[in-house]
Amino acid sequence: VLLEESGGGLVQAGGSLRLACATSGFRFGDYAMGWFRQAPGKEREPVSCLSSMDLSTYYTNSVKGRFTISSDVASDTVYLQMNNLKPEDTAVYFCVADDYVGCHLSGPYEYWGQGTQVTVSS
Repeated sequence: VLLEESGGGLVQAGGSLRLACATSGFRFGDYAMGWFRQAPGKEREPVSCLSSMDLSTYYTNSVKGRFTISSDVASDTVYLQMNNLKPEDTAVYFCVADDYVGCHLSGPYEYWGQGTQVTVSS
């Protein structure tokens, strides 16, 4: 199982970024997918997850209404659209996956990508 994130970068507060997670090595539709993030000096926290079973989505409270998780089955890619970014969104964002049907925001997730840095300036 391979997960490779892209799309991070530096953006001003109020701006947008779209993260992508290219996946391989597993049947995309059979896995729970999600995003975590880790800010400097803080523990990793769940951001969002997507159920492959019914495409239901879940978000941590701090990003509701601003972030959207989605998937493209044709390309086995998961996206995280981030709008109205705030300085407190600055973190390394990780794509995660695990072999179960459904979606659990906090996991567990066995597979992790390397992460992509998102920096939001004020």
